[in-house]
Amino acid sequence: MLGYAVRRLLGAIPTLFLVITFSFFLMRVAPGGPFDRERTLEAKVLENLNRVFHLDRPIWEQYFYYLGNLARGDLGPSFIYRDFSVQQLLGNGLPVSIQLGGTALLIALLIGSLLGTIAALRQNSWVDYSVIATATFGITVPNFVVAPLLSLIFGVWLSLLPAGGWNSPGSMVLPVVTLALPQIAIIARLIRGSTIEALRSDHVRTARAYGLPTRMVVVVHALRAACLPVISYLGPAAAALLTGSVVVETIFGLPGIGRYFVQGALNRDYTLVMGTVIIIAVFVVVFNLIVDLLYAALDPRVRYD
Repeated sequence: MLGYAVRRLLGAIPTLFLVITFSFFLMRVAPGGPFDRERTLEAKVLENLNRVFHLDRPIWEQYFYYLGNLARGDLGPSFIYRDFSVQQLLGNGLPVSIQLGGTALLIALLIGSLLGTIAALRQNSWVDYSVIATATFGITVPNFVVAPLLSLIFGVWLSLLPAGGWNSPGSMVLPVVTLALPQIAIIARLIRGSTIEALRSDHVRTARAYGLPTRMVVVVHALRAACLPVISYLGPAAAALLTGSVVVETIFGLPGIGRYFVQGALNRDYTLVMGTVIIIAVFVVVFNLIVDLLYAALDPRVRYD
C-alpha cells in the first residue's frame, strides 16, 4: 500500500507540471494585463513595473523564471495586492476555506448518509419519495441562487445570522449550509441507490437468514458496501469544498482562496491565479489518493500490488 501511494505521488508530478504549464500560458494569452486597471501611468513608470515583475521578457523566459522560483517554493509576489506575496495571501485564505469546506463536507456526509439509508430502508414509501424529491431539488438549484436567498431571509429579514463577513462563529452558518445542501442531496441519492443494491446482495441475505438483527445487518454488512460509491465521489468533492467555493466566498465576502481566485482573475494577477490553481491541483491529487486507499481498505477485493 505504501509503495502504491509513493508511485501515485510520483506519477502526479507530470500532471501537476502540465496543469502549471497550461495555466501559465492561458493566463498570458487572455487579453489585458495586471496594470491595465491602473490609472493612466507614465510610460517610464509602466516600463519600470514591467521590468520589476519580469513582464518585459519574452513569454518563454517568464515561464522558466516562474518554474525556477516555484522549484524553490516561491509563488512570487502579487501584482495587485502590493507588499504581499502569494504565499501570504494563500496562507491567510486557506485556513478559512478549509474550515468552511471541511465543516460542509462533514455535515453533508452525516445528513446525506442518514437520509439515503432511511430512504433505502423505506423504499417506495412516502419517506423514500420525499428524500428523492428533496435531493433532486437540492442538486438542481445552484449555489448562486441559494446563497443570496439565505442571506436575505436569515441575515436581512429575520436578522438571525450575519449576512456576510467572517467575524464570528455565526458567520459560518449560512456559507456552510449553502455549500452542504447540494452535497447532502448527492450523497443521499448515492447512498440510497447503493444501499438498495447491497440489501439485495447474497451476503446480506445470508446474514438475515442467520437471524442477525436488522441494525447489525444494515450497519455492518450493507452500509460497508453501500459507502463505496460515496467514497469515490468524495475525492473531487472534498477538493472542491476544502479549497473554497468561488461563488459562496464571493457572495458572503469571505477571505478564502476562492475569493482571491476571482479577484486575481479579474485583475489579471498572474501569480495569484497560478498559486490558487496549484493549490487546487495538489488537493485534487492528494484527495484522490486518499480515496483510492480508503476504497482498498473497505473493499477486500481491491488490492494495489
